[in-house]
Amino acid sequence: MNPPRTLPYSLPRELLHLAWPVLVSQTAVMANGVIDTLMAGRISALDLAAVGIGASIYSTVFVTLMGVLLALTPTVAHHYGAGRFTEIGADVRQSVWLALALSVVAVLLLRNPEPFLMLARPAAEVEATVRAYLLAMSWTVPAILLFRVYYGFTTGIGRPRPVMLFNLFALALKVPLNAVLMFGGLGLPALGAEGAGWSSALTTWCLMLAAWGWCRRDDDYARYAVFARFDWPRWVALRALLALGLPIGATFLVDVTAFSFMALFVARLGAETSAAHQVAASVAVFVFMIPMALGHATGVLVGQSLGAGKPQRARDAAVLGMAAGLGIGVLIAAGIGFGAAQLAALYSPDAAVQTIATGLLVLVAFYHLGDAVQAVGAQVLRGYKRATAPMVIYALALWGVGLGGGYVLGLTDLLGAPRGAAGFWMAGSASLLLAGVAILVYFERVSRYSAANPASNKA
Repeated sequence: MNPPRTLPYSLPRELLHLAWPVLVSQTAVMANGVIDTLMAGRISALDLAAVGIGASIYSTVFVTLMGVLLALTPTVAHHYGAGRFTEIGADVRQSVWLALALSVVAVLLLRNPEPFLMLARPAAEVEATVRAYLLAMSWTVPAILLFRVYYGFTTGIGRPRPVMLFNLFALALKVPLNAVLMFGGLGLPALGAEGAGWSSALTTWCLMLAAWGWCRRDDDYARYAVFARFDWPRWVALRALLALGLPIGATFLVDVTAFSFMALFVARLGAETSAAHQVAASVAVFVFMIPMALGHATGVLVGQSLGAGKPQRARDAAVLGMAAGLGIGVLIAAGIGFGAAQLAALYSPDAAVQTIATGLLVLVAFYHLGDAVQAVGAQVLRGYKRATAPMVIYALALWGVGLGGGYVLGLTDLLGAPRGAAGFWMAGSASLLLAGVAILVYFERVSRYSAANPASNKA
C-alpha cells in the first residue's frame, strides 16, 4: 500500500493544493453546460431557450438533492482530522444508499415537470423540446449522484485530483457526443437540445463507473475500507448525515430556485430575451466556479482542523479563504463588465440576443461580487457543521429580496416601468450582497464560539 499523502504545511499552500483541482473539476462540469448553450445557440433561438429552461428545471431538482449529499464532505473531513479512517468508509457506504433514494425522487420530478412549466409558460414548440431534454437528463441522475458520493469522499480526505481528472475525461466525451447527437452524424438524426440531454446521460455513466472503478483498485483508498463489507441502511448514520445534509439541500433549493425561477419568469418575455438571459446566466454560473472551488477547499481545511482539535487554525483558514474569494471576485467582475459585448457575441450570432445580453452581463459583474463572498462563507460554515442558520439567511435574502424583488422590478409597474430581465439581475445582486454580509456576521460568532469551546468541535 502506498503511504497516505500529506498536505503542505502552510495554509496558503494547503488551500491552493485543495482548491486548484476542484476549480479545474468544477470548471469542466460547468463547461458541459456552456457547451450545450453554445451549440444550441448555433441551431436556433428556440433550442437555446429550451436548453435554458430545461437546464433551470434540472438544476432546481438535481442541485437541491445533491446538496443533501454534501454533508459527506465535512463529515469525512472531521473523521480524517481525528484519524477515524474506518468510520469514513462506513459513512461513504451509507451515503450510497442516500444517493439511490434521492435518485428516485429526482427521476420522478424530471419526468413530470408540469409545475415548473406552469411558471415558465413557454411556447408550445419550446415546451415540447424542454420535455424531451428533461426525459434524457433524467437518465443522468443515478450516475451523477453516485459520483457525488465519490466526490465528497475523496475531497474530504484531501485528494481532489482524481475528481479533476475524471471530470476532464467526461468533458472530452461530451464535445463529440454533443456534435453527433445535436447536429446529427454517424447515421443518427439531429436532435438539437434533446441531443444535449442524451450526451450528458452517456458521459455521466462513464464518469461514475470510471471513478468507482478507480477507487476500488487504488491502494491509497484501502485504509478507509469503503469496500471492506456490505452494509444495509443504518438509521443512526443516515440521521446524522441528514441532520447536516437536509439544511444544506434546503439552502441549495433556495439558491437554485431563486436563480432558475428567474429564468422561468424571464421566459415569459419571449425567446430572444430568454436566450439573452441564458447567456448571462451561463457566464454567472461559470465564473461562480472559482469562489465555489475556493470555498470547498476552505471548508475541507476547516473541517480537518476542527477534527484535529485546532479551532484557531480553522479560523485562520476560513479568513484566508474568504479574503482570497473577495479579491479574486473583484478581478472577475471587472473582466465581465469590460468584456460584456464580446462575451455576448461569443454565445449567439443573433443581433437582438447580443444587444440584450450585453446589458445583462454588466449587471452580472455586480452579481458576481456578492456571489463570491457568500459562496466561500457558506462552505466555511459547513466545515463548522453549521447549516441551519445559513439556510434561513438564504431564504430571506434570495427568495425575499432576490426573487420577490426581481418579480416586482422585472414584471410589474409597482416601482416604475417593468425592467424585464434586468430587474431580476438587479434584485439578485442586492440579495447576494445581503446574504454575504449576514454569512460573515454569523461566521464571526461561530468561529469565536468554537475557539472558546473546543469540546463543541468533537461532534
